[in-house]
Amino acid sequence: MSANVDLNNRPAPDTVLTDIADYVTGYQVTSDEAYQTARYCLMDTLACGILALKFSACTKMLGPVVPGTVVPNAVRVPGTPHALDPVKAAFDIGCMVRWLDFNDTWLAAEWGHPSDNLGAILSVAQYMPNMKMRDVLTAMIKAHEIQGCLALENSFNRVGLDHVVLVKVASTAVATQMLGGSYDQIVDALSHAWVDGQALRTYRHAPNAGPRKSWAAGDATSRAVRLGMIVVQQGQIGYPGVLTAPKWGFYDVLFKGNEFKFQRPYGSYVMEQILFKISFPAEFHSQTAVEAAVQLHGEVKDRLNDIEKIVLTTHEAAIRIISKTGPLHNPADRDHCLQYMVAVPLIKGNLVAEDYEDDVAADPRIQMLRDKMEVVEDKRYSVDYHDPDKRSIANAVQIFFKDGTSTAKIEIEYPIGHRRRRAEGMPVLEAKFEAAIKAHYSADQAAKVIGLFKDSKALDAMSVKEFVEAWV
Repeated sequence: MSANVDLNNRPAPDTVLTDIADYVTGYQVTSDEAYQTARYCLMDTLACGILALKFSACTKMLGPVVPGTVVPNAVRVPGTPHALDPVKAAFDIGCMVRWLDFNDTWLAAEWGHPSDNLGAILSVAQYMPNMKMRDVLTAMIKAHEIQGCLALENSFNRVGLDHVVLVKVASTAVATQMLGGSYDQIVDALSHAWVDGQALRTYRHAPNAGPRKSWAAGDATSRAVRLGMIVVQQGQIGYPGVLTAPKWGFYDVLFKGNEFKFQRPYGSYVMEQILFKISFPAEFHSQTAVEAAVQLHGEVKDRLNDIEKIVLTTHEAAIRIISKTGPLHNPADRDHCLQYMVAVPLIKGNLVAEDYEDDVAADPRIQMLRDKMEVVEDKRYSVDYHDPDKRSIANAVQIFFKDGTSTAKIEIEYPIGHRRRRAEGMPVLEAKFEAAIKAHYSADQAAKVIGLFKDSKALDAMSVKEFVEAWV
């Protein structure tokens, strides 16, 4: 046989695909903590979406691709009048959820926002008949787990790929199962998710940071729904060696020839450990830095011109992803700048989504403070960031004045949304949710929406259609 002829024996599906399919079809979630955390996650994720509706840059992305399109048996988008096909509805829900950078976070070798998967889950759950909210919560737990476990040991950002690849993969797995897909169809759909190529991180980094990062997850969830439908409804085959095929597979083409590594089997670990963004709509590596800056506000607000330097002590991932100098060109650029996110609360005592807009950014004091900042790494912070028993996101802020005095070094290792601060954080999370709902809906409808979460057993048993109708 000629050495130039390909051997056309079709391989068995890659183990990464079958392991996910085994988990999605066979694993029974038994963790009460995972389900309770998933209810909080559902509450918070939808609240983030409702908050985003205040911003026209978000709302103009929503609605049918062709204005005026009428869809029978349509999927509804919470907080809006839109009735759409499930693919566009997944985009819209995912876009809303991610727009303000305020939903939950997972930090590991790769990072991301597992609640982004709700775009696909809630869309398909409406599209398929007889789905209950317990089904939604189970799908959320499993999507969190798939995305999070893939992220633990595998850094896609280091090869220039965006973390929404993991949103697409996780959403494809659970959406295909919810669509009625068989085990083999889940494997096939997953292969399509990997064969897509994947988004570059260009839109998240200087000097190209821009608003695509706010709709990239919606794009990933909508693609996941489309891939699940292509396989289940149109019978498209999969590509079993999508990861491992020499020369043409994902590992060789996009992952520098390396195979994925795994720290733990799939279970319910990620949902139990998830990080909530409770207080600040800010990239998560900065959350404790913002909290420290808020604590320092009272001491420095009247002495801003007396500051000699500001030392920000942080971890390696924050330096690599959000530390930058120079001009910031748009809100998406600003909410991924550590120095900007510290300067604003030093001046104002808080940080809200509106603080990334042009009118606030024009305050010359922000640039003055950014120019005085020094960013340094604490190696211990970087180690504890990856420690599976700690998963800290530590930052410290200390301010030195021209007269030789200084503030205390305010060090915060665990943000309020961390599992170690659940008792402190959950009442604040509920307040964040209720404030978002009351600001968007009439008093009667707000009370109805808030009431959905008062009885966990009733929520679990509720039909998805009834749940979503309360939000329309």
